[in-house]
Amino acid sequence: MPKIGDIELPDFPLLLAPMEDVSDPPFRALCKEQGADVVYTEFISSEGLIRDAAKSTMKLDIYEKERPVGIQIFGANLDSMLQSIDIVEKSKPDIIDINFGCPVKKVVSKNAGAGILRDIPLMVKLTEEMVKRTSLPITVKTRLGWDSDSIKIVEVAERLQDVGIKAIAIHGRTRVQMYKGDANWKPIAEVKNNSRMHIPVFGNGDIDSPEAAMRMRDDFGLDGAMIGRASIGYPWFFKEVKHFFKTGEHCAPPTMEERVTAARRHLQMSIDWKGEKLGVFETRRHYTNYFKGIPNFKEYRMKMVTSDESADVFAAFDEVLEKFGDYQFV
Repeated sequence: MPKIGDIELPDFPLLLAPMEDVSDPPFRALCKEQGADVVYTEFISSEGLIRDAAKSTMKLDIYEKERPVGIQIFGANLDSMLQSIDIVEKSKPDIIDINFGCPVKKVVSKNAGAGILRDIPLMVKLTEEMVKRTSLPITVKTRLGWDSDSIKIVEVAERLQDVGIKAIAIHGRTRVQMYKGDANWKPIAEVKNNSRMHIPVFGNGDIDSPEAAMRMRDDFGLDGAMIGRASIGYPWFFKEVKHFFKTGEHCAPPTMEERVTAARRHLQMSIDWKGEKLGVFETRRHYTNYFKGIPNFKEYRMKMVTSDESADVFAAFDEVLEKFGDYQFV
């Protein structure tokens, strides 16, 4: 059974990936209910934390029901990252994760996220000092490398382990790839098969079906899967993977009533946590997947993603249940 520090996990745990404007407390709660074993916060800017920026500090909110939970931070300035450790500790997470994988330009341009893959010595030094700063387990999420000519993830993972991280999650693409092409899990398996590695190695990228999760476990031998895009608007993904592992069969997809109930709860929790305006706006990205595959649905989806008032969105949910309540998902 894999462990992150002293945190014992089930065999082949499923982790909810840290995703900006996605992995917030409402969505984490839904995923936890559906079987996510570890959840991570949205990634949080270390510079935002030390400036007490409202958006960054709000992301520190965690709740007992979601444990074990990790708070993920990003940055490339050592002093800022160390100060952010002190701030994060006050929220009492179970894990602190360092983001060395975000590929977006606004992060990379500051040498943070995947940008630091161009400076491995800095990556290792920053990690070492952060490990020294806290008694909480430090984990890392990263990518294979900056580009196809600089994939040194076996060496990088070993060096990060040697300075004290307790687990590593690796996305099977380079920064240059962004999210294009297929994820390559072979280099992640090479990290796991390195005889010097003794910490859990989790795979990330293109885990879009129970069968894919099983391949990652059985064919590539990884310790667990970090689930990202497949869970957006579909928290049932975790339950479906576990059911498939247990029985070799797919469980029945959620009914229309279950989907509407989840979408309604999701929106209400978001409003309760971040207010009407943001709650309505930031939940929109989930609706396509909540109601994926329903024919002649465009009119209702447009209401959900263009309405600025929660009352209008809740009314759209009611209309969907009334019109499509008997729809059979496959």
